[in-house]
Amino acid sequence: MGVTVLPTIDRLPEPLRRFMDRLTGEQKMLLILKRDLYDGDWQRMVDDLVNRLEGRPYMLRLAHRIEDDLQRIEQMRQMERHYEVDLASFLAPLPESEAG
Repeated sequence: MGVTVLPTIDRLPEPLRRFMDRLTGEQKMLLILKRDLYDGDWQRMVDDLVNRLEGRPYMLRLAHRIEDDLQRIEQMRQMERHYEVDLASFLAPLPESEAG
């Protein structure tokens, strides 16, 4: 996946910069989806994933490992709350060919 972390992360505190440098492809995709599909709202994404787990209607198929995605989301939410930032704002938009 071609998601790029923007150079603006240089302005972040060191622990958050290290966290951003270690983001996995799955984490980057979750951040992009939060920003672009869920209007920056983690809770809407979590509700969607839980609905899928419980067999209720859901908006999007994110991954076959929903529990893993929920853990990734919680970790990133904690970082965002602690540092009062939106991690997705430090990722470049998906190229048009990947955005669909």
